[in-house]
Amino acid sequence: MADFIAPPQNKTSPFADMHGHHVAVRTPDLESAKRWYVEKLDFRVVAEWNYTDEQLAYLAPATDDNFYIEILGGGDPSPIELRPYADLGDSLKYAGYHHFCLNVTSVIDTVEELRKRGVTIMTEPFELPAISRRLAFFCDPFGNLIELAEVLA
Repeated sequence: MADFIAPPQNKTSPFADMHGHHVAVRTPDLESAKRWYVEKLDFRVVAEWNYTDEQLAYLAPATDDNFYIEILGGGDPSPIELRPYADLGDSLKYAGYHHFCLNVTSVIDTVEELRKRGVTIMTEPFELPAISRRLAFFCDPFGNLIELAEVLA
């Protein structure tokens, strides 16, 4: 799968050792979040631990050992819903964290499988020529926005 042609790496940067690892999503219920990611997206539970009164877990996609979603569940008080997205356009009104993206071979095939698993698609597949991608968006049960991206040849 082709991707962007990035500028040369800056190996002299004092941050040259910096690499992406995970994105964290806050949910009121760790167990239901884990179950959703495992049942709907075939994620694997990599690690689980407690931190104060919260429960946390790293989950990884079916074949990716280099990217994790950290689920933060429980705690008192429970998280407050701040972004009740109606659609992708509506979601762009809010500052801060917006979504995380999962690359797939075929957005159309992935959306079809998600529908079979009862996942509601927020934004139907569309092409964005400026970045040579086909994209679609859906949410987990807690409103965390997830993008699917397919590199177009």
